[in-house]
Amino acid sequence: MIKLLLADDEALIRDAVATLLDLEPDLSVVAVASDGRQAVQAVLDHRPDVAVVDLDMPKLDGMGVSTEIGLALPSCRVIILTGRGRPAHLRRALRAGASGFVTKGAPAGLLAQAIRRVHEGARYVDPELAAELLISPDCPLTERELEVLAALAEGGTPTVIARRVGLSAGTVRNYAAAIMTKLEVPDRAAAIQVAQHHGWI
Repeated sequence: MIKLLLADDEALIRDAVATLLDLEPDLSVVAVASDGRQAVQAVLDHRPDVAVVDLDMPKLDGMGVSTEIGLALPSCRVIILTGRGRPAHLRRALRAGASGFVTKGAPAGLLAQAIRRVHEGARYVDPELAAELLISPDCPLTERELEVLAALAEGGTPTVIARRVGLSAGTVRNYAAAIMTKLEVPDRAAAIQVAQHHGWI
């Protein structure tokens, strides 16, 4: 029996997926969580074989959950489940240690197959998303620039943004200028739009 943790902040989706997976003869949902922090704690408490976690969750997103699970319980494999898969999300998920990446539009049977594959030590990636990844542009921004741009996208005064990323307001302005130059856009709003379109932030 493959023991599963299922984490999604939308109760309807979480319960529906849990019910469908429990119908599989070799799968058992042993814990559910409604945010990323609960997911990590549930992994420590229940020690599942595979954690199926939503990409977008409060407190800690799916990437963060994958990283923390990898440190806390390396034997637990992680599948990221998302409704808006983009090539950049896939790239970041794999970097964060996820073994699988499945879109929410996939049939339940396909998710079950993905769970079995990653449990056996293989990887599973949505085929259409993998194909898109091959032709998608690489992100020209550094991790720090992406962090600053994500903070800019959340809004706030320059002082608030600077505090959020642990930099001075002047350094944030310098980063913003470098980001706009690299993305060849006229302003911060356009930079945010480009990055969100490609799934970089």
